Amino acid sequence: MRPNFEDIFSVTGKTVLVTGGSRGIGEMIAAGFLAADAKVYISSRNESACAETASRLEETYGGECIPIPADLSGLDGVRHLAAEMAERESGLDILVNNAGASWGGSIDEFPEAGWDKVMNVNVKSVFFLIQKLLPLLRAAGTEHDPARIINIGSVDGLKSSRFDVFSYGASKAAVHHLTRFLAAHLTREHINCNAIAPGAYPTKMLASGFGGRMDDTLWKTFGDANPRGRVGTPEDIAGLAIFLSSRAGAYVVGEVITSDGGVVGTS
Repeated sequence: MRPNFEDIFSVTGKTVLVTGGSRGIGEMIAAGFLAADAKVYISSRNESACAETASRLEETYGGECIPIPADLSGLDGVRHLAAEMAERESGLDILVNNAGASWGGSIDEFPEAGWDKVMNVNVKSVFFLIQKLLPLLRAAGTEHDPARIINIGSVDGLKSSRFDVFSYGASKAAVHHLTRFLAAHLTREHINCNAIAPGAYPTKMLASGFGGRMDDTLWKTFGDANPRGRVGTPEDIAGLAIFLSSRAGAYVVGEVITSDGGVVGTS
């Protein structure tokens, strides 16, 4: 049979949910899917920020970007988001679990609250949101075009961070391994599960380690230390997510793919 390479990277018409989609890497991924003619839902804890981002992305890229505010730090917010999606859609093609939290503190003074908050948002909510959305994912996935779950991990789950973010690094390592567990259980149900481990991208979370300032000088500092000589761009992270969601990525299962300019791969 002759291979069909037509539209091999297309996600046109697919329905996507990006958690933590109002800013940072989540917004970058949502923008990429919108530009690629997918229907995109974004969620975030901040209702006004969620609505503002959705409106701005629609204006910039066209298509449909629907905001669903949800606090994913607890199961009530997870259930709310899943219920809202079930009311609106009969299937979900792509779930991007990007919502995350971090906490910095010295090893001697790191608080229990900083451990629990990060683990709840970064690991617990990822598992239970997938659980609650399984009916929609199962409905969307087929043998030739499986539904996709993309969990956003971090290079801090693959190597030690320069910052004292103990629970964050541990949580992202857990997300990476949870991805493999989920793939082992869901692949035969036509649901592919993979993870992306981003490195330095120009986000508020990264800037928080430097007092919250976000400017070209900070990004240049990170870029100069990177093998690629720069920080990541929206095209980098969105392109990888779209690849994993398209026909081109349909045979990629249970992988943790770094998007870090070579920091992990060359160390």
